[in-house]
Amino acid sequence: MKKSNEILTLKNIKKSFPATARGGEPLLILDAVDLTIEKATSVAIIGKSGSGKSTLLQISAGLLAYDSGTVLFDGKDIQKLNDTAMSAIRSSQMGFIFQNSLLLDDFSALENVQIPAMIAGSGEQEARQKAVELLELVGLGDRLDHKSDQLSGGERQRVAIARALVNNPLVVFADEPTGSLDERNAALIESMLLSLVDIQKVALLLITHDTLFASRCDHVYHLHDRHVEVSH
Repeated sequence: MKKSNEILTLKNIKKSFPATARGGEPLLILDAVDLTIEKATSVAIIGKSGSGKSTLLQISAGLLAYDSGTVLFDGKDIQKLNDTAMSAIRSSQMGFIFQNSLLLDDFSALENVQIPAMIAGSGEQEARQKAVELLELVGLGDRLDHKSDQLSGGERQRVAIARALVNNPLVVFADEPTGSLDERNAALIESMLLSLVDIQKVALLLITHDTLFASRCDHVYHLHDRHVEVSH
C-alpha cells in the first residue's frame, strides 16, 4: 500500500546487462537499490559517467526491465502492468526531459507541447490552451509558431519543460537536462525547472553530473559502486 506522500518507490532493485564477450559474466549495474520520492519534492542522482544513473531513471519510469526488486509508482507495482497500462501512465502521469530536447522538427513550439496533451485525451482547444499557458510561463509566448530549428538550444529545452508539464504529471524525469547547454542557458534552465516544479507541485527525479545543480534539489543521492547513498 502506498504511503500518503510517496509517488515513486524502488525497493531492492538489481539490474545487470548481458556479458559483452561470449561466456563472460553479466555486468552488474545496480544492486539492492532503494529510493523513495515523495509528492512535490526534487531528488537528484549524481555519480560518475557509466555508474548507472540513466539506467536507474529508465527503470523508475518503466522504460527498462530489471532483474529483481519492486518499483511502485503511485502505489502500483509497475512490473505487474501490461504495456498498454504502462504507456497510459507514462503519457498522463509522467513527464520527460532529456539532454537533447527531442522536439518534433516539423512542428511549432506550440504543437510540440499541444500534441502530448491531445494524445493523453485532451480536446484540441483545451490542449492548445494548456500549451499556450505553459509556453508563456517559460517565457516563450512570442515564439509559439517557431519550429524547433528556429529556436536556440535554451529555448528548445524550455519547450521540452513545457511539454513535460502539459499533462500535470506526478513526476518529471529529467536526464541531464542542461548537459548540452552553455553555462548561461544551463543556469536559466536549472532555475526555471526547479521553480516550475515548485509551482506545479510535481515531483522531480533529476539525473545530473552537475553537483551545484543537484545541491539545489531537496534531496541528493550518490550512485556509487552499484548502490545509492545519501550525498553529504
